[in-house]
Parts: sequence; structure tokens; C-alpha cells
Amino acid sequence: MSLLLISGSLRGGSTNTALLRTAQAIDADTELFARMGELPHFNPDDDGDDLPAAVVELRAAVGRVDGVLVCTPEYAGALPGAFKNLLEWLVGGGEAYRKPIAWINISGPAAPSGGADAHDSLRKVVRYISMEIVEEACVRIPVTRDAVGDDGLIADPGIRERLAAALAALRAGAARVEAF
Repeated sequence: MSLLLISGSLRGGSTNTALLRTAQAIDADTELFARMGELPHFNPDDDGDDLPAAVVELRAAVGRVDGVLVCTPEYAGALPGAFKNLLEWLVGGGEAYRKPIAWINISGPAAPSGGADAHDSLRKVVRYISMEIVEEACVRIPVTRDAVGDDGLIADPGIRERLAAALAALRAGAARVEAF
């Protein structure tokens, strides 16, 4: 059972992306979509037969996996614009229909809402595009910048253990969705 990992951050030193890279190190049957910054602004007029390469790759990746794991920051009380744009490209393709999805919130204790507004916004969008939310895999695992090593991974055993548990919960939820 394969999982697609999507970071909602374009930042080079993103802790969200570091957590997902760590997920790849823990679980080999995952792939990280790394072309969010290449996606053009969504325009329904452009959602036709001649799609940009990054959109084709995104839709193909979502279509070939069994589930999606997202880790996104919150900007200005909602989803980052580039990540919302990525989700908009999934509306017309159909690959996301009934696809299991979960998210991990890595906001530290100082975050005003703990990322809740971004995740409420994400919940609304993924329901609109008919993705299946695996609630038990949607967890909060605080990660600070100093937890990320020079290799871009998180070595802390507690964080890695919680991440592995979230991956397992997403896989179990995805198996239930496929059984229907």
C-alpha cells in the first residue's frame, strides 16, 4: 500500500517537509510530491487536455497511490496559497475521489491556533473533492526547527515513533476505504 506525501510549504528549510522526508526514511513505500512550486495558478479554463507537466504529475501521483498524507503550515489563518492551488488542481481530475487522506500538524505550543484554522480549511476542501478523511491518522506532533538535523531529517525517537503510528493508522484507514 503506497502513500503520497505532500508538504504544504514551499520553504526550503520547512519543518513540515522535514517531517515528510522522515516519513520516507521510516516507510519506503511513500513518495514525496515536490513540484508544488511549479504548478501554475489554477484556472478552470486551463483544466483540459493540454495540462502543464507538474499538474499531470500531481494527478498521476494521486491516482497511483492508496492514500495521501499532508503536512502543512498555517498562513494568515488558513492554508498557504500554493497548497490551496495544488488542491484546486485536484478538483477536476477525479484521481482524488474517495482517496484516503490524513494530515499531521507540527505546530509548536506557541502557535496561536496550533494550525487548527489551516486544518479546518483543509477538511472543508478535501470533503468538497470527495476525499476520505482518516481521522485517527490526523494527529499533532510538535516539531521545532532544532529537531531537524543537517541531513534534513528528524532523529528524535519520540517524534519518529508517533510519525510511524500515524502512517500505520493511515494505511489501516486506507484499507477500510478500499474494502467498501
